[in-house]
Amino acid sequence: MGKGRLEAFSDGVIAIIITIMVLELKVPHGPELSDLSPLVPVFMSYVLSFVFVGIYWNNHHHMLHLANKVNGGIQWANLHLMFWLSLIPFVTSWLGENYFSALPVALYGTVLLMASCAYFLLAHCLIAEHGKDSKLALALGADYKGKVSVILYAAAIPLSFVNTWIAMGIYVAVAALWCVPDRRIENITQS
Repeated sequence: MGKGRLEAFSDGVIAIIITIMVLELKVPHGPELSDLSPLVPVFMSYVLSFVFVGIYWNNHHHMLHLANKVNGGIQWANLHLMFWLSLIPFVTSWLGENYFSALPVALYGTVLLMASCAYFLLAHCLIAEHGKDSKLALALGADYKGKVSVILYAAAIPLSFVNTWIAMGIYVAVAALWCVPDRRIENITQS
């Protein structure tokens, strides 16, 4: 079956996720610049989560660009990814509202870890459907960035209980790793 419906559904879910996150940003109850200071952690967590959701949207779009068809397994793998991404507004809000306390930081990392694993599963379902010699398989290759991300998330979760800023630094490092443009898919489509 075609991939258009899967792409449209995923784009809609991701748009709703971003909308929910921005609605969690509450207007301060005062006109002074100092009235914004309690919102700094909420805004910081929003920015980080917006970047992560944007990274997933961008990479999901690129990956599906190389797909020609989907099957039931791919649809379920995609729903699995959308489930974990849909939890990002909740953990983002909890993280910001509790000033980056240990348990919210750990749960935030757990959701990021599970989304990363779900993306990995979706990629492998697509490769299984299209073949190991497909453009998609060649573009994704060994997926070192994906594997490094999983390792970093897994390390950051227990570190949240030692030092939350180290864990948050790891999450920011993973986001920075993925913000560097990944040319694998563009290079394959141009060849």
